[in-house]
Amino acid sequence: MHGFHYQNSELFCDGVGLASLAKAHGTPLYVYSANTILDHYKRLDAGLDGVDHLVCFAMKANSNLAILNLLAKAGSGFDIVSGGELYRVVKAGGDPAKCTFAGVGKTRDEIVYALQQGVYSFNVESEAELRYINEVAGELGMVAPVAVRLNPNVDAKTHAKISTGKSENKFGIEFDAIAAVYARAAKELPNVKLRGVQMHIGSQITSVNPFAQAVEKVLPLVAELKALYGLEFFSIGGGMGIIYKDSLASGSTKWWDDKRRSGEPLPLTIEEYAATLLPMLKKLDLRILLEPGRFMVGNAGVLLTKVLYEKHGSVKTFKIVDAGMNDLIRPTLYEGHHEIVPVQQAKAGVVKELVDVVGPICESGDFLAQNREIAPVKAGDLLAVMSAGAYGFVMASNYNTRPLPAEILVVGDKAHVVRRRQTLDDCLAGESIIE
Repeated sequence: MHGFHYQNSELFCDGVGLASLAKAHGTPLYVYSANTILDHYKRLDAGLDGVDHLVCFAMKANSNLAILNLLAKAGSGFDIVSGGELYRVVKAGGDPAKCTFAGVGKTRDEIVYALQQGVYSFNVESEAELRYINEVAGELGMVAPVAVRLNPNVDAKTHAKISTGKSENKFGIEFDAIAAVYARAAKELPNVKLRGVQMHIGSQITSVNPFAQAVEKVLPLVAELKALYGLEFFSIGGGMGIIYKDSLASGSTKWWDDKRRSGEPLPLTIEEYAATLLPMLKKLDLRILLEPGRFMVGNAGVLLTKVLYEKHGSVKTFKIVDAGMNDLIRPTLYEGHHEIVPVQQAKAGVVKELVDVVGPICESGDFLAQNREIAPVKAGDLLAVMSAGAYGFVMASNYNTRPLPAEILVVGDKAHVVRRRQTLDDCLAGESIIE
């Protein structure tokens, strides 16, 4: 469920019309629904009732300070992958003691900063990293809380670039080597505390089966490590997928009801996820950590863009818009599908056009959609790129010296600018000419 819907033929985010936001703030423009983000967090948190747990938002999906503050106030922890992300958590009013620090290439400065801030745990990706954390902690006269990330070698059947749980991926330590790593750490590394075990098998997983397979596979090992080393938690990572191809309709209860009545398979829901995994996890009697990112914010955001030109070729028709791959790179990087709809609702029965929606960047790979049927639009019309709340702005760049878009957070019927649009001077800040 999410807050985007047509009202009086205009696309709204909760109580705010998107056309008015584009007029006031220009395009490209990211718009997020605070109500949707909070709803997803609260439902996921409630879904884990029955076990001691902590939801740690994977902020690499969306690191805007206002969104982090929103979640921190709701009680969320955070999954971070850099010292910079930890700095954002602190600035947003989050609690470092609710942060897990992942990532394969932590630097000394990042480790020192995280120790000084008191992070809940380092999710360690290699034995070399584990030994280095022990060394740095020893120099500071501290003990570092750690959880080794195990790689269960489970194929999540997701895109190759967002798969993390197979032996060929760079993340974690292979399943069969984990017990020996913990034994050596307990014996040889006095400045680490073995606090937990972590795993994460990938992103945009739309079936509960890979999660269940991974948890079932690692449970005996986790139970053994708990008995040996007094572990406190087991992190099952994140990875729950969202709806991309029918995302606008999926915001309504009618869409879900129609799906259920038709007997069609439903997208992965919190209820199915919890019902499948909780019975297994309860047996451990450990704190369970969950590290969702995309699931929390993906369907809670859109990218607004304006049609600049229409170009008819002998092979294709192009709708050229003012948002490019520098604003939203997922279609180019992952072949990611984003539903694209007009902000002004198309009339019933209108014949759609087969087009490529492309941006202004000087790259052939600069597109938001290819060979896509969309309602007819002309120069000056507004389009909404749906499900852009995750891995959207956070992966944006200044390529072609294009200022970053503004970001708007809608709370009920109020719209708040939570990041102003960059200026050209902002783009050049920090550069200098040799005199």
